[in-house]
Amino acid sequence: MARSPKNNAPETPKPGQPVRGSRTGRPVMVLLDLLGRRGALRIIWELRQDALTFRALQDAAELTPSTLNTRLKELRDARIVALGEGGYALTAQGHELRQSLAALTQWAEVWAGDLH
Repeated sequence: MARSPKNNAPETPKPGQPVRGSRTGRPVMVLLDLLGRRGALRIIWELRQDALTFRALQDAAELTPSTLNTRLKELRDARIVALGEGGYALTAQGHELRQSLAALTQWAEVWAGDLH
């Protein structure tokens, strides 16, 4: 995983750059890397309806301030989340992603049932 030279923190994954599971940085692998990070999917879930302040999002997502700050930076860099007057909210792309994840969730439910 690439690290920021400034503070040695992980950089936001970007298509075309190596990420976990992909040396070529294929877009789907970059997205899976981003969404696989602690709390990322939970943040998207909690922002599904309304904007939330940092504190409200922290409480809802049950994340430490440090983890929440890191994930919000990554999700903002990826243009999935934006900060506005009412707090943090999904962007149009964020809402599209959430809808795409709903289809993946349906597939996973069928898959899980087939495993039993």
